[in-house]
Amino acid sequence: MSPAALDWLTRFLTHLRTERRLSAHTDSNYRRDLELFVAYCKQQDIEDWTRVDAQHVRMFAAAEFRRGASARTIQRRLSALRSFFEFLIREAVLKANPAVQVQAPKARKRLPQTLDVDQMSRLLSFRSDESLDVRDKAIMELFYSSGLRLSELVALNLSDIDLADRTVRVMGKGSKARVVPVGSHAAAAISRWLKERAGLAAAEEPALFVSQSGTRLGARAIQQRIARWAKRQGIGVHVHPHMFRHSFATHLLESSQDLRGVQELLGHANISTTQVYTHLDFQHLAKIYDQSHPRARKRAAGG
Repeated sequence: MSPAALDWLTRFLTHLRTERRLSAHTDSNYRRDLELFVAYCKQQDIEDWTRVDAQHVRMFAAAEFRRGASARTIQRRLSALRSFFEFLIREAVLKANPAVQVQAPKARKRLPQTLDVDQMSRLLSFRSDESLDVRDKAIMELFYSSGLRLSELVALNLSDIDLADRTVRVMGKGSKARVVPVGSHAAAAISRWLKERAGLAAAEEPALFVSQSGTRLGARAIQQRIARWAKRQGIGVHVHPHMFRHSFATHLLESSQDLRGVQELLGHANISTTQVYTHLDFQHLAKIYDQSHPRARKRAAGG
């Protein structure tokens, strides 16, 4: 690159510090990202910013990807280039932004952490002699049994659970209600909890799960109790409520191979960007559940 071209880079970095007042960390990232592009331009014998086109930017991104840069890092570098070229347009050096149409490779989605069937069984195998232990077991069994979100479980009222039918009515995201099956282990645990709840709940309290004070149990308390039980049961990882939902979906998919059925049970608009939301009739869903979910299978041992 010519000295004049490099001078524009210095001006841009000064602009970031003085006019946009970016943090030192962001300034350092911009500097490093742009210096990498300058090095690439030198390899391509590009002397001036007016010689840079979209293909050069695209090839730079591809070269970075081959060097092992993550999709997130390449996205940041392209963002730095777009900002720099916009600055050059503002200063009448360029007429168009060569980086504006260049897309970074899609970042890989992090797979949600789950417990395997054996870990889940160990977590749920504790004795529940005290009232709050009975409650905690019912909560965790219901999480794993029905794949509920934390907010959905917190919001449950007594009127939402039907133990005779072994179903629970859930109000999901966007105020969309769904009815999902409750496995035999969860139904038994909830039935036991309802007997304990009678001695704890405040008068006219509608919540299914209540605290020691008799009012609706909060999300934070549930998170803390679950983490405590996981530690006590020797699970070895931090267990949080959403992990039950991920485990529910994973174990059910492994057994049933019915993506649309699990999608319906979870209340997802779509499981992936390529899947279209599909309604399945409830009897079919219940059949999938009873045949496939590890804790829906009837066993001689109680849980």
